[in-house]
Amino acid sequence: MSVLGVDACRLGWLAVELDDSGRFVAATAAERLQELLGGHEATGVDMPIGLLEDGWRQADLVAAVFVGARRASVFRVPPRDVWTAPDYPTANARCRSLTDAGMSRQAWALRDKLLEVNDLRDEGAALHEVHPEVSFRAMAGAPLLHGKRTWTGQRQREGLLRHVGIELPAEIGQAGEAAVDDVLDAAAAAWTARRIAFGHARSLPEPPESGIAIWY
Repeated sequence: MSVLGVDACRLGWLAVELDDSGRFVAATAAERLQELLGGHEATGVDMPIGLLEDGWRQADLVAAVFVGARRASVFRVPPRDVWTAPDYPTANARCRSLTDAGMSRQAWALRDKLLEVNDLRDEGAALHEVHPEVSFRAMAGAPLLHGKRTWTGQRQREGLLRHVGIELPAEIGQAGEAAVDDVLDAAAAAWTARRIAFGHARSLPEPPESGIAIWY
């Protein structure tokens, strides 16, 4: 049995695979998510999976509270129709009409990958939504205080992964061209995927709302 944790990155998608004991197997990069899938007991993806018709997802609101000091890393996911807009101004206007606020350009930048993940899920792919900061907070047992792109933050996250048995090697092939925080995030997603596979994972919210939840 193996599990997969996937994070979006400038290469497209970055995946970290763990074996049934939770140890590192491989890291792989691909332009399309579909290229990474298949034969895994569970797959955790750092991307919103499941969209509402209106209003904000409870999963994002609960996750922001859960991560505490790093709550800015959890953005609110607008309703489905917002993501079908042809451009950001249209999407922002739709978001305001369906919720109580607009959406950020940072969130809109995820549009293509978000739709890619949700299309695969709709086609039957067994994908679970994860958020690395939620996973790292769960590993730590308390909110993390340092950002993932800072020296202190990266060392802390590497330490948390080692503590749960995930040793990331210095040489990981093409995947090593990805940013450090993307590799760490994919590893954290894999940790959650293993918890899902063994039935130990929890969700935000608990139980999921309309089948939508962030797992850790």
